[in-house]
Amino acid sequence: MAASAVAVGSSVLAGTEATAAMPAAAGSPVAGSPAARPMVKKSLKWGMVKEDLSIMDKFKLLKDLGYDGVELDSPDKLDMKEVLAARDKTGLELPGTVNSMHWKLPLSDPDPKKREECVKSIEKALYDTKQYGGTTVLVVPGVVNANVTYAEAYERSQAEIRKLLPVCEKTGVKIAFENVWNQFLLSPLEAARYVDEFKHPMVGWYFDVGNVLRYSWPVSWIEALNKRILKLDLKEFSFKKQNDLGLWKGFDVEFMEGDCNWSEVNKALQKVGYSGWASAEVSGGDRKRLLTIREKMDLVFNA
Repeated sequence: MAASAVAVGSSVLAGTEATAAMPAAAGSPVAGSPAARPMVKKSLKWGMVKEDLSIMDKFKLLKDLGYDGVELDSPDKLDMKEVLAARDKTGLELPGTVNSMHWKLPLSDPDPKKREECVKSIEKALYDTKQYGGTTVLVVPGVVNANVTYAEAYERSQAEIRKLLPVCEKTGVKIAFENVWNQFLLSPLEAARYVDEFKHPMVGWYFDVGNVLRYSWPVSWIEALNKRILKLDLKEFSFKKQNDLGLWKGFDVEFMEGDCNWSEVNKALQKVGYSGWASAEVSGGDRKRLLTIREKMDLVFNA
């Protein structure tokens, strides 16, 4: 499953990305003053663009549809020069990348050679993201399964991530862990602790609102993660579709038509002072479909 959330307000970015591993209290508004409404820039994932167009024309399309940015995978097969030319020509930003190897070669794998290969792929993503002008690489920190215990995933993944911290420092690009259905870091308090144990400002969280609805409530995660949230992924989830049609069908629902209480999510983001990117991660399509997604994101932002 791809990794991937939401906020309120205009499409103008106000302030910088949240700094990782700050105490929860740091995100609270000053007593007696109203909290600022979160400001977001709207993004989506590159693979959602299904029209057969050149890189330049895809960038132009997304800019014309009202998106502020797009996230690419890394490592990938796109031509770096073409991507940078399209970025500069259109003004469409590249806020970050999604590591493309963390499922195939998880950082929790029993085979050290596979873990090493994943680390190398994240290192490349960090350098790619620096060239793109982005600030984060989305990383699934580990996978728990029949062959990997929870404790093993915890220990192995942290050990491998620590090897990458010097590259983060060199590039200025942060590693953002995402909550996905990997049977790992299932509690918001545990997720916050996992980040804090690095004792390093270059790691944080890429919070996916829809992914947690299977087993938790987004507001609890936002309150616990607080300033550790670097970026947001947006998707919806329906308990009814999950129960009637199967677990994965829960995602097969449009924004505002599922069970995510976007109004409460927005209030929680407002409370912790989030400002930054929100990237849609849903079924894409042609320009008509992509426009619908952007319009639905506007509804979410203003719920």
